[in-house]
Amino acid sequence: MSLRPPPDVVSCLSHLEGALSGAVYPADELRGLDPADGRPLLARYDLAAAGRTVTAEAVAGRRAGGLWRWWELLPVRDPTHALHLGEGGTPLLVAPRLGEALGVPGLRVKAEGANPTGSFKARGMAVAVSRAAELGARSLVAPSAGNAGGALAAYGAAAALPVTVLMPADVPAANRDEALACGARVILVEGLISDCGRLAGRLAARTGAFDLSTLKEPYRVEGKKTMGFELAEQSAWRLPDVVVYPTGGGTGLIGMWKAFQELEALGLVGPRRPRMVSVQAAGCAPLARAFAAGERFAAPWDGEAATRAGGLRVPATLGDFLVLGAVWASGGTALAVPEDGIDELQVLAGRRGAGYVGPETAAALAGVRLLAERGELEADEDVVVFDTGVGHKCPAPGLPRPPVVDPGVDEDRLVALAG
Repeated sequence: MSLRPPPDVVSCLSHLEGALSGAVYPADELRGLDPADGRPLLARYDLAAAGRTVTAEAVAGRRAGGLWRWWELLPVRDPTHALHLGEGGTPLLVAPRLGEALGVPGLRVKAEGANPTGSFKARGMAVAVSRAAELGARSLVAPSAGNAGGALAAYGAAAALPVTVLMPADVPAANRDEALACGARVILVEGLISDCGRLAGRLAARTGAFDLSTLKEPYRVEGKKTMGFELAEQSAWRLPDVVVYPTGGGTGLIGMWKAFQELEALGLVGPRRPRMVSVQAAGCAPLARAFAAGERFAAPWDGEAATRAGGLRVPATLGDFLVLGAVWASGGTALAVPEDGIDELQVLAGRRGAGYVGPETAAALAGVRLLAERGELEADEDVVVFDTGVGHKCPAPGLPRPPVVDPGVDEDRLVALAG
């Protein structure tokens, strides 16, 4: 489905900027990493021009379009290239029973599993694929630990572009099959997401496919930043005290931090920022380790990268300095949680009325509990956790097998089984 913005609304994309180098590049050509240093490029906008049409009232009046309601602050210039499968506009839910269990009664959850491919990855891929198609990409390739591959396949199909996804061989079957069902060519790799990334780069160089790897192009961040726009709008333009985010590559946290800066420039929020909390799994925690050491950059995770939360099994990220920069600047923290905490919280979230969340979200919730236990969260603080995807794709382990009965089961037996 394509969209058309209001008549006076256009993308205010201005240029691309090296996130580390500060070098400036034209925006209207396919680009990957910054030629100056091999680090990410970020999209920049004419915010003075955007401010003429991006107002609280104007955005509220755009009832349809999901994340595309923020047209001026997104990079697609031609509306016919804007792919829309229903992404964005996810609910921000109060989770009092879960919050009470974690020591944060006012806990809220941004339910990104409501996106069309079941995770927040739909946001980034909707914008990145739309922009790649607009700029002339003929085919697409990316590595994925699961959800990104399914989202890329879905939006690639919507754009009628061939897609190749490289996934670790132990990826959950649901993620693999989602990409296959949407027409992608899937290649399984005996290794980690980093190994898949290297092979994706080789394929891109050999075949001319455009590489949509995390932070190796500028526009997945732009889709993810709409989480920050929505968070501000749904919070009546007062940002929460704390944002807790499960972090693999970190695109969403980087995007939200960028969103807050853009909203402040437009006068929609003030200078106050949430404390940004990056949560990783103890078995693969390069950002948490770097933060504990006071570092600006994170060395790649050495040894085995081990966690059931596939989205967190990322040994290194090109955006390390951007994630850590946001954490440091906000007075937040980066921490790692044990694997058994992930397993426990995936079940506890469901039983405490927050829905069936994925293991990455469970890690973030375990981080909330750990911070509350340390006294780093006040009971009356406004804490928002990002639920990045549904639990169905990576089921909780150790769940009991339900009893099986004959339709003619004795009534007393039926009552006993019902507890």
